[in-house]
Amino acid sequence: MFEKSFGLLFFMRKPKNYENGPVAIYLKITVDGAAKELSTKRKCEPSLWSPKAGRAIGNKASVKELNSFLDVMEQSVYRAKRKLIDNDRELTVEALKDSLTGADDKKIMILDVFRQHNAELKALEGIDYAANTIIRYNTAINHVSAFLKWKFNMEDIEINKLNHEFISDLSFWFKSEQKCNHNSTMKYLAQLKKIVLICVKNKWLQTDPFVNFKFTNKIVQRTALTEYDLSILTKKDFANERLSNVRDIFLFSCYTGLSYADVQKLKKIDIQKGMDDAMWIYTNRQKTGTSSRIPLLNEALLIIDSYIDHPKCLNSGLLLPILSNQKMNSYLKEIADVCNIDKTLTFHIARYTFATTVTLNYGVPIETVSKMLGHTNIKQTQHYAKLNDRKVSDDMLVLKSKRLLNTK
Repeated sequence: MFEKSFGLLFFMRKPKNYENGPVAIYLKITVDGAAKELSTKRKCEPSLWSPKAGRAIGNKASVKELNSFLDVMEQSVYRAKRKLIDNDRELTVEALKDSLTGADDKKIMILDVFRQHNAELKALEGIDYAANTIIRYNTAINHVSAFLKWKFNMEDIEINKLNHEFISDLSFWFKSEQKCNHNSTMKYLAQLKKIVLICVKNKWLQTDPFVNFKFTNKIVQRTALTEYDLSILTKKDFANERLSNVRDIFLFSCYTGLSYADVQKLKKIDIQKGMDDAMWIYTNRQKTGTSSRIPLLNEALLIIDSYIDHPKCLNSGLLLPILSNQKMNSYLKEIADVCNIDKTLTFHIARYTFATTVTLNYGVPIETVSKMLGHTNIKQTQHYAKLNDRKVSDDMLVLKSKRLLNTK
């Protein structure tokens, strides 16, 4: 950073129609030609003032006390200047004035920063951020607010009060009071860390209270639907049309790997012929915005064909007549009960079923599955690729056949 020109001067300013008596002393600070004036709240007789030295002259105790005060004020300016430079902040007369007057000591509160962050997310909804992302951050700020009331009986807290103890207590509160599991706790803390890093980057906070906090995730044992489960769901006749529709949309997710949010926004124009002349889904994932291209299996095509003339699809242009996430989950619970499936049916399970039962179990390479799922990192897909009994059995059968050939 290049050196800026800097000047400091104490001077007297006589009021209009001045006749006699002490005159106010002002401090003028100049940085690169820009100047600001501050009142010292002190006065001096003009006859005792040296404009060149910017100090009072004489040996009286009152003169010495005034000059000592001005020396201290001058030192304060240089300390403020050094602080700005050390904190990598731009040296301006406004910044120096704010430092001297205490304006830059305005308390910055964590929930204020959090609200500003969430408001910016909301403004970019549908552009850079999905609605569910905004919901998660709003949930996170509500949790932090509740924690502050529980722990400190406070509506908000200064960011410089955040430390390792605060983070550890918050982690404990999520698990003990809110009954959150470990991974959910880590997600909420990660969202708070993003807000803390905003404060660090803006030099509002000198150190990151998360620096010694370890983020860890526990491996969750997911349970995919089996081929038998899929067969039961497919063959089941429901007297209620709405249950039948929900079952079909759930199965569509099982055969495409699309999440609820991606199925919800899917339109007929998203179904196009691929390079192999077969029908493909061309879409971008709602969560990450990444491209997802999926060749359609026959099971998925049959479901699409059955809803071509559905009134809701005709009126909206949507591919399937999907309900709200809450209603879908409610009906899926009923469907599981009716079909005697001892698993919680969710779109997460459907996506996992596509990754394992429908694709990986049939030898589809993990790289291909990853691309269809719209993952940005192969590690994300590896969580889906845990070996199951069928894969172990198939691999062992291959080994047994090879060993039999070698023994003949």
